[in-house]
Parts: sequence; structure tokens; C-alpha cells
Amino acid sequence: MNAKILILAMLPAMAHAQGFAGLGTAAEGFAVPQPDPTFTFPADHGAHPDYRIEWWYLTANLAAADGTPYGLQWTLFRSALAPQDGTGWDTPQLWMGHAAVTTPTDHHVTERLARGGIGQAGVTADPFAAWIDDWTLQGDWQTMQMTASGPDFGYEMALTAQGPLVFHGEDGYSVKSAAGQASYYYSQPFFDIAGTLRLPDGDVTVTGAAWLDREWSSQPLAENQTGWDWFSLSFDDGNKLMGFRLQQTDGKNYTSATWITPDGSTTAYDDGALFATPLAVNARDVPVTWRVELPARGVDVTVQAINENAWMDTTVPYWEGPVAVTGSHAGRGYLEMTGYD
Repeated sequence: MNAKILILAMLPAMAHAQGFAGLGTAAEGFAVPQPDPTFTFPADHGAHPDYRIEWWYLTANLAAADGTPYGLQWTLFRSALAPQDGTGWDTPQLWMGHAAVTTPTDHHVTERLARGGIGQAGVTADPFAAWIDDWTLQGDWQTMQMTASGPDFGYEMALTAQGPLVFHGEDGYSVKSAAGQASYYYSQPFFDIAGTLRLPDGDVTVTGAAWLDREWSSQPLAENQTGWDWFSLSFDDGNKLMGFRLQQTDGKNYTSATWITPDGSTTAYDDGALFATPLAVNARDVPVTWRVELPARGVDVTVQAINENAWMDTTVPYWEGPVAVTGSHAGRGYLEMTGYD
């Protein structure tokens, strides 16, 4: 079966399985994250085919010389049909890429789908390279290059790390529910980024800051969790906040947060420490203005979408875009929201 047909056939069914996009379905033979992890680099920058789901997820807040804000996304997802690897068309590994550029008035998005094992998509750890078709993210995690293109946009970017990797939860073991579902989760939130956006109105030279997330699991959600609201916020004083709110069918939410200092030191906050309250919605009834509070750090901010229509019209749709931050801490960041129709 053609790779794209196979993935397109699977993903809508996953979206209606247990948890958002099937991520609450029991692991059944796949490896499961365990507490007290030991990470090995560069190997763990690569793929983990014995786990069911994994991603390399980069977002960036950018600005042109005239101050116009832009947002950028580059994501590669790996999803396994079975808990083993293989070669050629026998591999159970499926790949999906998302790329987007958000401006104050427009949102450009495109998607790529591939079957693993035939060279069309994949990740190598040493040297690090992640690709799907002609989209690439590669380098040594200190300096990186990134490209992507769609029908009406493209970009070429260079990244330079200005700080260390950071690990979420308990040393990279990130709990997602009261029942104990978890993932391995670390980030490089200290990238400087510069390059060219290729847009319908012409090329734009931009600079800014990027945040790269790495996460893998086999059942990262509980069966009753229907989506999430994820914030990556960079404040003008150099501190950063990663926080998420997982939505549940009982109307409650499970939360987690990581406070990141300018030198990369982290403090993890368990369920109940972070508060994220929607203040306004767009025409799709998706929240595009939020109040985010982390009282333990004196954070009480308003998070406002730069473009409220940053809808990712992909096989599994969601909202993703750059945000401005005001209140107790000023800054900028990114917001991702899933589980909204």
C-alpha cells in the first residue's frame, strides 16, 4: 500500500481512539518510559523505534528588520504500527512532517507523510539529521541548519545554541496523568535563529529565538484525556516557562510546568501548581487569549496570539502559533492546542 494512503487511513481512526489521536491507547508490547531515566547523547537525539510515538518539534519567534513578528514551526513525528523496526516496506514506522509560518495576517502550513525504511524520512543520531523528503534539520545540536517548503512558503534557517539542554519533570521523566502515564521529555530552548522566510509577497530576512522539544513514549495520555494546551514562554528577564494543561473528560485538567533560569537550571512543578485560564476565543471557538499563572514564581501573565487564525489544517488538526506575553513578566513564546474541532 502507498505510504501516504496507509497513514491517511490510520490517523483519522487514531483520532477517535482512546485519548487525543489515540495517544491514550494501551502500550501493548511497546516499551514504556520508566522513572529515573539515564539519557545517552548523541544516541537519544535519534529515533527510539521500540516506543510507539516520538517527535522532534521546533518553534521559533522571529522578527524582521522593521519589527514585524513572525512564527515558524518544523516538526517530524514518528509513529509505529508495531514495537519493532524493519527494512524497506516491511518497517512498521510511519513518519509525518509539519511546517508552518505565521505572520500577523496569514498562516501558511503544509504536511508531508512517509513510510519509514525506504529512505524517504528518518532520523540518524551521529551525525544528527532528521528529514522527510527535502525537509531537513541537521547539525550537532550546537549549530544546526533547517529547511522546509510548501506550496506557498519556505524557509532556510541557521541555529546556534546559547545554553544547555533542559529536562522536564523528574530528570526528563514527564508525568502526564494521575494514573501515571508519562514520556521522556527534554528541550533545547536556547537557540538563536536567523535566516530567510520565502513568502508570497517576497523573501523576508528574520532573526529570533527557537525552542526544540524532544519527546517519546508509548502511551503519553490517559484514556480520558482529550487534548492539551502547551505553552513555551521566554521572558525578557531571561527566564523561561514550559507548561501544559491536559484536558480530561470529567472537566478537570492535569498540569505540569518547568521553570528554566537563564543558565539552564530547572525547577519542576507537579499537577496543580500551574493555572491556565482561557480569556477569549476565535471564530473556531479555540482559546487565543489566556491567563497563565505560576504563583510559586510570581508569574501572572496574559498570553495573546499574534494571529488568532493559526490553525494547522493537517491530517490531525490543531492550533499552533506565536504569542505575545504581558503582565508580571513580558516576553514572547509559542502556544499549541489540541482537542479542538
